[in-house]
Amino acid sequence: MTTTRAPAVEARQLIKTYAGDVTALRGMDVTVEPGTVFGLLGPNGAGKSTTVKILTTLARPDSGSATVAGHDVLRHPDRVRRAIGVVAQSSGADPVATGHENLQLQGRLYGLKGADLSRRVAELLDRFNLADAAKRPVKGYSGGMRRRLDVALGLVHRPEVLFLDEPTTGLDPEARTAMWDEIDRLAGEEGLTILLTTHYLDEADRLAERIAIVDRGRVVVEGTPDALKGELRGDAVHLELSQAVGEAGRTLLEGAIGRLTGLHEVLVDGRRVSVRADDGAAAVPALLGALDRAGVGVAAATVARPSLDDVYLRYAGRRYSEADTQSTDGLVLAGGAR
Repeated sequence: MTTTRAPAVEARQLIKTYAGDVTALRGMDVTVEPGTVFGLLGPNGAGKSTTVKILTTLARPDSGSATVAGHDVLRHPDRVRRAIGVVAQSSGADPVATGHENLQLQGRLYGLKGADLSRRVAELLDRFNLADAAKRPVKGYSGGMRRRLDVALGLVHRPEVLFLDEPTTGLDPEARTAMWDEIDRLAGEEGLTILLTTHYLDEADRLAERIAIVDRGRVVVEGTPDALKGELRGDAVHLELSQAVGEAGRTLLEGAIGRLTGLHEVLVDGRRVSVRADDGAAAVPALLGALDRAGVGVAAATVARPSLDDVYLRYAGRRYSEADTQSTDGLVLAGGAR
């Protein structure tokens, strides 16, 4: 007999509006299976951190429901807080206290004490390569060291679910790679359930077993990174025009390109043209010819295999880099939720 495990995180139709009629969530649905790394991928302001705030009991939705580790976030917020660890965008460590003191305090807040607490603190300092800096004030730590301490703080009480909100923002490439490796270890060796929010396409592709692409407060598509990219046929061809075209020019170009064979999902937006092609290399000359006959110059052309950027373009209808970056989010609590 097959036993189905309940989701570690489940949210249904979350709606959240802030003052000024700013709607952050427009029916957000999220399901995270136990022992997996799940990525919420989207630009700043898409609603990722607002979702995390609700799931970690730091905000209440206007409507909708959510459970974390089997506990309802509205009816039993205290149980949720005991079951989760949270690493926010901004460090929550006391900069004046040492790394050791920060971990000791976090453990006491969760009821750890005596030898058990000392062993756990020592274990985490060693695991995150902070033992040599344990007695130094956190204000003297590098960005990478602070971020590792933040993750250690979220793990002191051995949570069932760890929330990582933009965990590598502001880190240099070396520290970012080290954080990726640590997230891999947490998921692989300990079987920890991790919900990761990120606006980095490569980070979601690298870390998450499943992702939900979020745009304007809702999930536009969900699946494994490979499956989502695999849905896009052929190659992605991107052309940069010599000058932007208006509405009439867009209609003209879409018609001209649409008459070519082997092309799909034509999108003309200002100075950019994006096309799916069965054979990208063969499609470029035909595209250049069609645009030349339409009297439109091309400044650059690129051909690539499908990426998450292309997935976002397909489902959100706009390029990732051009998505609205005005954020309505901001998770304010670091370490384990209290």
